[in-house]
Amino acid sequence: MASAAGHCLVRFMDPDSMKSISMCAQPVSSRHSLQKFHHVNITRYQSCSLSMAMMNGCKGDPRLPVDIIDSCTLPAVPSPALALEKLHSAIFGLKSNPPPFTSGIIRLQVPIEEQIQAIDWLHAQHQLLPRCFFSGRSRKKDSDISVVFPNGNGQSSVTHNLVSVAGVGSAVFFRNLHPFSYNDWRSIKRFISTECPMIRAYGAMRFDARANISSEWEDFGSFYFMIPQVEFDELERSSTLAVTLAWDDALSWTWAKAISTLESTMDKVSSKIVRLQKEVSRTFILSNHHSPSKMHWDLAVKKALEIINRSSTPLTKVVLARSSRVITATDIDPIAWLACLKQVEGENAYQFCLQPPDAPAFIGNTPEQLFHRKWLKITSEALAGTRGRGGTTALDLQIEHDLLSSPKDHLEFTIVRESIRSKLEAVCNRVVIEPKKAIRKLPRVQHLYARLAGRLRSEDEEYDIMASLHPSPAVCGFPTEEARLLIAETEVFDRGMYAGPVGWFGGGESEFAVGIRSALVEKGLGALIYAGTGIVEGSNPSLEWDELELKTSQFTKFLKLEVPLRSRFENIGTPN
Repeated sequence: MASAAGHCLVRFMDPDSMKSISMCAQPVSSRHSLQKFHHVNITRYQSCSLSMAMMNGCKGDPRLPVDIIDSCTLPAVPSPALALEKLHSAIFGLKSNPPPFTSGIIRLQVPIEEQIQAIDWLHAQHQLLPRCFFSGRSRKKDSDISVVFPNGNGQSSVTHNLVSVAGVGSAVFFRNLHPFSYNDWRSIKRFISTECPMIRAYGAMRFDARANISSEWEDFGSFYFMIPQVEFDELERSSTLAVTLAWDDALSWTWAKAISTLESTMDKVSSKIVRLQKEVSRTFILSNHHSPSKMHWDLAVKKALEIINRSSTPLTKVVLARSSRVITATDIDPIAWLACLKQVEGENAYQFCLQPPDAPAFIGNTPEQLFHRKWLKITSEALAGTRGRGGTTALDLQIEHDLLSSPKDHLEFTIVRESIRSKLEAVCNRVVIEPKKAIRKLPRVQHLYARLAGRLRSEDEEYDIMASLHPSPAVCGFPTEEARLLIAETEVFDRGMYAGPVGWFGGGESEFAVGIRSALVEKGLGALIYAGTGIVEGSNPSLEWDELELKTSQFTKFLKLEVPLRSRFENIGTPN
C-alpha cells in the first residue's frame, strides 16, 4: 500500500478533556473546472434512507477549503477493546469542547500493539454499512510505504508498513449520477491534506459513466467514495483503530450531527475479533447463467473481428466481457469470500470491497494497477495476455515461452502499453518504461507486463491522469471511443464498477487499481461474477471463452458446483 509518511497532531493535554487543538489549514486551488470533460445531462441524486443520515461532499462548493483538517495520535494500547475505550473517551472530550469552526474534518487514531488483519476486523462488524476494504499489493522495494507514530516525546520513532485498511460508516461520502468531474475531485480534496495523510477517500467509479445504470448498481451512482467514520489499519507488526468526523454547516451537516452519528456508529462497533478461516461455507450452486451465453459470445467475437479486419476502421482491439449470475443455496458472505480470494493471488494483487448503504457488496482481487501517485512521481502498468500456470517448472516455462512468442498476445499487449505511454507523456516531463515486456507470474495465471513511470508537471495533473488513463485499452480497447461504442452496442448487461478505477485519494498520494476479477454480491440473489478478454486480429472465440472461465474460476472454486442431492431426486421424472 502507499505511504503515509507524516501526520498532523491534535494535542491532548488529557485524553478525557482536550485543552488545545493544532490546526492544519488547507490551501485553496486556483485552478478552474475543466469544461472539456464529461458534458452530460443528469438527474438529481435522491438519497436512500440511510444516506440521509450522512453528508454528501459533492454538494459543497469545491472552491472553498474546509476550516480545519486535523489528526491526533493517542498513546498505544495492547488490544482493540482498549483502543475502542480510549476513542470513546476522546470523542466525549471533543463533544465537550467543540472547535470554533463551521466546517472541518478531524481524525483520532490509537495504535494497537498487535497485528490484527483488517479483514478480520471488518467481518466482526456484522455488516455495518457503508463499508470499505482496500489491500494494496506488496511493494517490498518501497521502504517509504509506512505509517509513522510519535513516541512519548512527540518525535517520530515507530514506523510500520501499511498492509490493508477497513472502514465502516462514512464521515463524508461523495456520490453523484454524472461522470466523475474535476469539481468532484476538488470536492474530495477539500477534506484531505498532505499534513494528515491517513485521511483518505476510498471508492470506485463506473466503467462507462455514460451508460444507463441498472438496478443492481443504482446505489453506487456514477462514482462512490467514502471517508470512513471508523477505520481499522493493519500494519506489518501492529494495527491502528481510528475515527473520523467531518462537518460543514453550509451542507446542513453540523458538528453536533457529526458527533451524534459517530457515537451511533461507535455503539455498533465490535472489538471481539475472530480470525477468519479463509474459507467460505461451500454452498451449492443452484444455477449459473452467463450473459452472453456461449453461442451469443461466439457471435459477438466474430462480429468484433469482422469490424477489426475492415480496412476502413481504426479499431484494433475491443475488450468484451461476460457477467455470470450465480445463485447459491445459501447467501454468500462477501467478506469471507474476499478473504479466500486474498489467498489466491496474495501479495501480487489488490483486494477491495465497497458497499454503500442498502447496496450489494462489490468485491475483487485484481492484479492490475491503474496508477500510483506519490507527490509528483507516478507509475502505471500495462498488463495483457493471459495463460494458466504449468504444473511443473518445465511446463510453466513452456507456457511462458508460448505467451512471449504469441503474435496475437504481443499485438494486444503493445496496444495497451503504447496507449498508456502516450497518455502519461501528455502530463509528464519524462516517461520511462522498464521492463518493456516481461512476464508477471501470479499463483494461478501469468500475463505480459510492463511498468511505466513518470513525473507529473503539477499535482493538479492527478485528475487529468485519471480522466486520461481510464478506461485503458486493457479493459476497453483501442481507440478508446470506438471500442467503448462497440461494447455499449454489444454487451447486454451493465458493467457498473467492473473494470472501473477502484482505490483511494489521499493528501499528496493516491492509488487506484482496475476493478477486474470482481463480483457483485447481494443478499438473497447470489453473485454476479465479471470477467473480460481482449479481442484483436487472430482471436479465437472458443479460446477467449476458456480465458473467461479461467478468470472466474478464482471465485467459483470456493463453491460447490453440483446441485444438492435432494434436489436431484426431486427432479427425477420431471419433463425437460
